[in-house]
Amino acid sequence: MKVSARNQFEGTVRAIRSGAVNDQVELDIPGGLHIAATITRESAVELRLQVGIAASALVKASSVLLATDYTGVRYSARNQLLGSVARIAPGAVNTEVVVAVAGGHLVTAMITNESAQSLGLQVGGEVLAMFKVSSVILAVKA
Repeated sequence: MKVSARNQFEGTVRAIRSGAVNDQVELDIPGGLHIAATITRESAVELRLQVGIAASALVKASSVLLATDYTGVRYSARNQLLGSVARIAPGAVNTEVVVAVAGGHLVTAMITNESAQSLGLQVGGEVLAMFKVSSVILAVKA
């Protein structure tokens, strides 16, 4: 499967909480990390999701938010991965920021140049990468 989403996490379904319209799915990914997603009930049935199966979580780089001053702050984004800045690549309008998190995973965020400057990002600096459960696309092998 080839996809344009920069962030791809391979994992195992650890829990499914079914709702009338949407289901909440949690994945365990290597490194002791967890990714939560909300998908339609219809999609969960179509994907034949069940606890213990392999699944991939896909997140576009533009859906990833970054924070450098996060202590004592609560965020509504459920997926929060603490790491360090591995690479910063400024462009004409946006800056690509790659964050190394537990388990050897890399999380790519695409943020405005102004945001990158105001955060004071530096390679090696600690940063919190976050994304909402609704920003996660789940995939399983057919």
